[in-house]
Amino acid sequence: MQEMNKNEAFNQTRRDPKELVEIYKQRFAVFAPSNIETNLEFYELVVDEKKSSIISLRKDSRRARVSAAMATGRSVQEVLPAELGSSSDPPPIFDGTTRLYISYICPYAQRVWIARNCKGLQDKIKLVAIDLENRPAWYKEKVYPANKVPSLEHNNEVHGESLDLMKYIDKHFEGPSLLPDDPAKKDFTEELLSYSDSFNRAVIFSLKGDITEACAAFDYLENALSKFDDGPFFLGQFSLVDIAYAPFIERFEPLLLDVKKHDINTGRPKLAAWYQAMRKIEAYEQTLRDPVELVEVIKRKFMVNFLLSSHSHSAPWLFCL
Repeated sequence: MQEMNKNEAFNQTRRDPKELVEIYKQRFAVFAPSNIETNLEFYELVVDEKKSSIISLRKDSRRARVSAAMATGRSVQEVLPAELGSSSDPPPIFDGTTRLYISYICPYAQRVWIARNCKGLQDKIKLVAIDLENRPAWYKEKVYPANKVPSLEHNNEVHGESLDLMKYIDKHFEGPSLLPDDPAKKDFTEELLSYSDSFNRAVIFSLKGDITEACAAFDYLENALSKFDDGPFFLGQFSLVDIAYAPFIERFEPLLLDVKKHDINTGRPKLAAWYQAMRKIEAYEQTLRDPVELVEVIKRKFMVNFLLSSHSHSAPWLFCL
């Protein structure tokens, strides 16, 4: 390599080694085989900063899991459909097309949207976006009598409830599994999924006054992230548990900072590292909204309704009402 570095014809074709490494890493993340665990040996590039050349490779013996969910996604961003309002015509319901009815601002719908993306089902499950502030009458009359999102139209039936729908998609559609095989992780999965509603309520109710309950809820997640050490996610490996919590952390982080001047990451390094890892997953990144927009929507739709309402038991659904 040293002799090659002296060759002018070769030097004229060279690229910045750091740039090349980033390109390879990005392309590997997109095209890596799904749901396989590799025993490949990893190497760290040692770069001579002054000469901008690679001077050696340092072996990294860490075992690496190629996470299917982290690799899932597309190099081209999906074109999202416009929201359908009260004046819109319904799609051709029960025509054999599988449809996921969502709202772009609803965290419950976002859960199922992420699961659909992680399974690589963008071509098999069509998104139908509903304008919740101007929702069409046909949605309640012809699609889902509960008149909320998300719902899934599949095999001439309509299913609802976000946690159930995530499991339904994982079970009934092809693609990498989003649930663990390990019995201990299976048990912990159910525990964390069951806790998710309690977590959301604790944070939401804290917006009305003291944030002690919210802090305890975030501490619960911090401790939960310490149970397995084979990755930065709740079960070590990426799973439906991470999908269940991510849309709410996405909203609670900027909301509490704005309303309560509280940074949920302070004193919770595992939670901070977990969300950084989540942001690297393309299947989730495709569903993100502008945090400023989210805070304003929640403050407008949720804060006023919740603070003035005595029906506090329904507060979490105000995200999507």
